[in-house]
Amino acid sequence: MKYTQLGRTGLKVSRLVLGTMNFGPQTDEPTSHGILDGALAAGLNFVDTANVYGWGENKGRTEEIIGTWFAQGGGRRDKTVLATKVYGNMAGEGDPWPNHDRLSALNIRRAVEASLKRLQTDYIDLYQFHHIDRRTPFEEIWQAVDVLIQQGKILYAGSSNFPGYKIAQANETAARRGTVGLVSEQCLYNLAERRAEMEVIPAAQEYGLGVIPWSPLHGGLLGGVIKKEVEGGRRASGRSADSLANTSVRAQVQAYEDLLDKHGLEPGETALAWLLTRPGVTGPIVGPRTAGQLESALRALELELSEEVLAALDEIFPGPGASPEAFAW
Repeated sequence: MKYTQLGRTGLKVSRLVLGTMNFGPQTDEPTSHGILDGALAAGLNFVDTANVYGWGENKGRTEEIIGTWFAQGGGRRDKTVLATKVYGNMAGEGDPWPNHDRLSALNIRRAVEASLKRLQTDYIDLYQFHHIDRRTPFEEIWQAVDVLIQQGKILYAGSSNFPGYKIAQANETAARRGTVGLVSEQCLYNLAERRAEMEVIPAAQEYGLGVIPWSPLHGGLLGGVIKKEVEGGRRASGRSADSLANTSVRAQVQAYEDLLDKHGLEPGETALAWLLTRPGVTGPIVGPRTAGQLESALRALELELSEEVLAALDEIFPGPGASPEAFAW
């Protein structure tokens, strides 16, 4: 396993992050535990979840599955860098009761206690704000976080889905308070979706945040979807199908798969390996539903992409700085 520091911190984390969003809704508890054991055995020590995972009436179920895994002992909790998130409405249905969502000091306090109980642990390594909250000032957010750090209930704070200017606001406010501020940003970033390169990643680098990309395969679009369609006789479903309905997107994906066929590369592993070459990236989140999918993701760590392949990938999926139009207002 390869490791790196999380942003400007001294915390050492694996270069792949185990995403657990499928645990509960798509992957049962025994299989989820098997995936967690396999990840830990491979040296993958960074596990990401959120209080809302499980969805609908089962919100919190994913954290519970991780909690029962920790409860098995064997050093599982001690070896794991645990990240979870706060923001969403935790009610099963309908609108939340006042102060039961977002980032008020009251909800942060309430949400931490509930997550700790579900996770069967007394601390969270990385506590992330799942979205920005324009209604709550950062002074209030940091006041709540500082108390939790002093109590030993969380160690670091991170953001998710923040625009660049909010990363700056958050950390400038923290600096005025003399506290650490955000140490990571979890954002949508992959070969087919590179808008994070415009402002989010530069802001993260400027303030010393580790970048944790989610949806590294862009909802399956970069996982060999056309090849699977041809070989399996089944059309893509969900977001991949919607994207492939666009002729220009389909042409891009076809060119991507043709390039990798030429070089004997697997699409999913290549998409992960590409992210590992990007400046500021700590590690992409992989969300395996099976042990086999975890093994495939781990192979990306050993994959070294040639300059020829990297250049060709940039031609197929150009970044936002490739043309002046990307910066037009």
